[in-house]
Amino acid sequence: MRVSPARIVAYEVLEAVRTDEAYANLLMPNRIERSRLSPEDAALATELGYGTLRMQGFYDAVIALAAGRPTDRIDAPVLDILRLGAHQLLSTRVPTHAAVNESVVLAKRIAPGAAGFVNAVLRTVSRTSPDEWREHVARDTAGGADAKLAAVSSHPKWIVRALRAGLAHEGRGDELDALLAADNAAPRVNLVALPGSDAPGPGDLGRPNAYSPLGFTADHPLALVEQSQGRVRVQDEGSQLAALALTRARPVAPGERWLDLCAGPGGKTAILAAEALASAAVLDANEIVPARAELVRKAIAGVALAVEVHELDGRELDAAALGAEGGFDRILLDAPCTGLGALRRRPEARWRKQPADVAELTKLQGELLDAAIRSLRPGGVLAYVTCSPHSAETFGTLRGALERHAGKVSQLDTRAVVDAVSRHPLDLAGTPETVQLWPHRHGTDAMFIALLERTA
Repeated sequence: MRVSPARIVAYEVLEAVRTDEAYANLLMPNRIERSRLSPEDAALATELGYGTLRMQGFYDAVIALAAGRPTDRIDAPVLDILRLGAHQLLSTRVPTHAAVNESVVLAKRIAPGAAGFVNAVLRTVSRTSPDEWREHVARDTAGGADAKLAAVSSHPKWIVRALRAGLAHEGRGDELDALLAADNAAPRVNLVALPGSDAPGPGDLGRPNAYSPLGFTADHPLALVEQSQGRVRVQDEGSQLAALALTRARPVAPGERWLDLCAGPGGKTAILAAEALASAAVLDANEIVPARAELVRKAIAGVALAVEVHELDGRELDAAALGAEGGFDRILLDAPCTGLGALRRRPEARWRKQPADVAELTKLQGELLDAAIRSLRPGGVLAYVTCSPHSAETFGTLRGALERHAGKVSQLDTRAVVDAVSRHPLDLAGTPETVQLWPHRHGTDAMFIALLERTA
């Protein structure tokens, strides 16, 4: 029996994530194309790879119980095969015999001596229902209610607590279970149609998003992207709203100077470029990592606007050196963050971040925010954006900047701006100065948006 090509691709992605710290969302399309998978096999490989990575924590707990040994005593390649098998048995409609048999054949190819072990463990997994396994895992997990919830929901405990705190800030702590479930659900492929006088709109290409006026979904999204010459891109609806919050915060005066301070990989930059072109504004972009700066250049290639992409440390930004004497009129700071708001699309991220990363990132966010405020002209608008609902990265970083620049900046009514941009009303909570989007409530990444104005 040969292993299906979809399972081989899924295994290769798991292996690369484990050994090379690869990003699954970047590697999977490449492996699918290289293997020339059919649309059906491509969909299966994507589900197996992403789904296994999302639920890895829960599957490891199940495997440990079924194998009678901790997972750190199982060779890593064998553990990856077991995780793939567990995902098929517990979270898909793949028949039991196919899930077990193909996992055994894959083991014979990858780790021949472990084929019998793989067969025995997966047979044990298959004899118990997913709900019963959740009960077993919760009962077997020590460390209190948060540890049990973390194990069953396949999130590290510190992330569970951070997400609860983010929801509690809005008085919606009771939505935690719904948020964790949304993190573990495969997101739809969402697209953006860059605006332009001769460009087709979302309604011409597919089903318009509920909120973003530029966003839509389609039955064959990747084909649309390939045929669009850069005018259609894959992009989360929340990211679109974050970019539009800056460009449409107020009417644009011709000749305005805009800056995307941390531009990589360029999705928001492309929207800014299209909006700048339509409004006769000038756009600069900056990205310190050369490889990501190249991604920015590729992202904006479909827009007929000359955008200079700099490769500078954003903390040392000099607006005058970039040709913006007196400062920029609008700055987007999509700050480096933990990415806790995109766990459904970046499935391996939850296993790579640690609580210690938050302190380092908030320090960087604060330094970048200081540089952005210094580079903003009086009357200019700054959008501070993170793809994280962690309160230290959102309200904590923002509060620190407002204290350091007291009398120089003020907060704008971000909710009113985003509501005006949105096609339909958003169910938003908290104060009007900030907007927090949520996967379970809005179907977007958990984007945080705050608009500031330089007053002096």
